[in-house]
Amino acid sequence: MKVKHLLMGAMAAMAAALPAAAQRIPVGHLMDNSGATSDVGVPYGQGVADALQWVNRTRNGINGRQLDVSGFDYGYAAPRAVSQYQAWTGRQRVVAIQGWGTADTEALVRFVTRDRIPYISGSYAATLTDAAGRSGRQGVEAAPFNFFYGPSYSDALRAMLQWAAQDWRARGQQGRPKYVHMGANHPYPNSPKEAGETLARELGFDVLPAIQFALTPGDYTAQCLTLRNGGANYAYLGNTAGSNISVLRACQTAGVNVQFMGNVWGMDENAMKAAGTAANGVIFPVRTGAVWGQDVPGMRAVREISRISDAAGTAYRPVHYLAGICSAMLMVEAMETAGANGGQVAAERIREGFYARQNWVPRGFEGVCNPSSFAPDDHRGTLRVGIYRAVVNGNTSAGSVAELVQAGTIKVEPVTVVELERRRDWLGW
Repeated sequence: MKVKHLLMGAMAAMAAALPAAAQRIPVGHLMDNSGATSDVGVPYGQGVADALQWVNRTRNGINGRQLDVSGFDYGYAAPRAVSQYQAWTGRQRVVAIQGWGTADTEALVRFVTRDRIPYISGSYAATLTDAAGRSGRQGVEAAPFNFFYGPSYSDALRAMLQWAAQDWRARGQQGRPKYVHMGANHPYPNSPKEAGETLARELGFDVLPAIQFALTPGDYTAQCLTLRNGGANYAYLGNTAGSNISVLRACQTAGVNVQFMGNVWGMDENAMKAAGTAANGVIFPVRTGAVWGQDVPGMRAVREISRISDAAGTAYRPVHYLAGICSAMLMVEAMETAGANGGQVAAERIREGFYARQNWVPRGFEGVCNPSSFAPDDHRGTLRVGIYRAVVNGNTSAGSVAELVQAGTIKVEPVTVVELERRRDWLGW
């Protein structure tokens, strides 16, 4: 009799647990914590992970349902990303994915379109913005389920080139400035290459042959000598910060006098510390309206989120961590819209949630997350590009990033904001 009661009790407990488990919302989170872009992948991925855990703890998930987040470090290997996607859509039936790199995101476009799963990437390749496939550009296919937070790589470069043209005139320089694209022969740094070179010519630049360097750190003295011998005035660094640091150091040693312009992953506070004065003056885009610690309303929520993985609250969070939070919160609010009024938090409804708001800033993140607006045929969430300058005015070898920022040794300094025109011919390019 006692055994019977125990069995019945166990079965009742299991039955009670099943609905709770079924109510959890499965989400995939693809990360690069160990591959070629892990220098920036780690803080971005941590921002995403912390934000989603914070939503579970403080907001009781999505309309009372907890997020069941499955994280996977794919080491920046596209085949592993595709394999993991198949696992997520097979066994777990995720309803949305926070993704990462360009090669893997582009490889998955047809999969997520077929399966109708919103994919919010850390890749800002312009090809992902042509939601309806109307650009007519060769190699660009419709990407109706792909989203990202911030300007595309191409639009960010266009904004920096417009700044560069004005900078050239403001400094009273004569003749045509020379521009060069630098980076690995890889989908990520190549993504904005043609768009940048085309606009550079339109703006009156002489465009020099591109200079290649690997995504990993190395000795890039030869590339710096090519840069110097070509007489470049403005150079775009298309790789992540890790290998860009090597270029900056080598070029400083070689006495190269050029204005470097980093892509959105090409510079941050950690890179400024690592590169030292070689990073001083580098121009780069920042996706958020504030950097760590600035006095804006949304920084309170950001600091709460940071304590998820830093209970002491002492860590300094670089620009990529904040961008990861904004990316995650866009997905969260699209989910909330999908589930409003008893609706189902299903993939297609989540996608529709991205179109429910214009000039969309996640609630509680005012001043941190810049406004986003998505349309069914145009996933350029913003054409606003905040341009910043890396300022390094002393020895960065002693002290943490937080201490160096506090002392004023390193600083992320705002330069200007460029509002690009929503040109139809720039969609998907």
